[in-house]
Amino acid sequence: MTWLFAKRKSRKFGGLLMLVLVLAGTQLTSAQQRQQAVQQHGWYMYYGNHRLTNKWGLHTEYQFRRHGLIADWQQSLLRVGADYHVDPNVQLTAGYGWIVTFPYGAQPVLTTLHENRLWQQALLRQSTGRLRMNHRLRFEQRWVQHFTPLSDGSLRYDGRNYSDRFRYRFWIEVPLNKPKFETGTWFVAVYNELFVNYGQNLRLNRFDQNRLYGAVGYQFSPKGNVQLGYMQQLIVKGNGWQEELNNTLQLAVTYNLDFWDK
Repeated sequence: MTWLFAKRKSRKFGGLLMLVLVLAGTQLTSAQQRQQAVQQHGWYMYYGNHRLTNKWGLHTEYQFRRHGLIADWQQSLLRVGADYHVDPNVQLTAGYGWIVTFPYGAQPVLTTLHENRLWQQALLRQSTGRLRMNHRLRFEQRWVQHFTPLSDGSLRYDGRNYSDRFRYRFWIEVPLNKPKFETGTWFVAVYNELFVNYGQNLRLNRFDQNRLYGAVGYQFSPKGNVQLGYMQQLIVKGNGWQEELNNTLQLAVTYNLDFWDK
């Protein structure tokens, strides 16, 4: 599947992007029927893709997610993976994620939940003029703790629920003060990412969430940049009738070490 996208991306991505926008628009229209909680969050993140050889690299990532900008825990997310560079424009990654979700906001989970996650993705890069773009297609297999409330107020642990999810993100960035990306470049970045549930354990909502993001960034070295941005995140809960609309401040640092002796 990844190779099919890599070979035919110029013809396929226009249709795929249109499908994403149609699905997102349909869900946003039906959102008026759900109970919505509007909240403010702060996500503070580190990313690094470290080249080890001509073809292989290591993905590292940690996200410190807070409710109320900084006041309380929302989530802790740690991801690692192995990168395989097919060519300069196609990168494949597979890895593991450990996610801890805390009770927060107007629609909290029953208790702190731990999740084990496997993920696989294809990152397809494009450029035109000053614009840099990429398409990220990611599959996730998720094992999330599940608890049932009992009549005495306690919780019974019922093991882990398994689910599958697909994500598609379209990213655009453009330099502001220089014709191309280099040290000292200021830039703007925008993306939209759609999350879709699928598989045998699909619950009441096929649409999981949508993220719309915009940021200003600074390339402080050939290896790294920092971005300050805003994300609007729409999440539909598993019960199908509750949702979150989260206004999220994001501060992200990317720093890529290169251990490859060329």
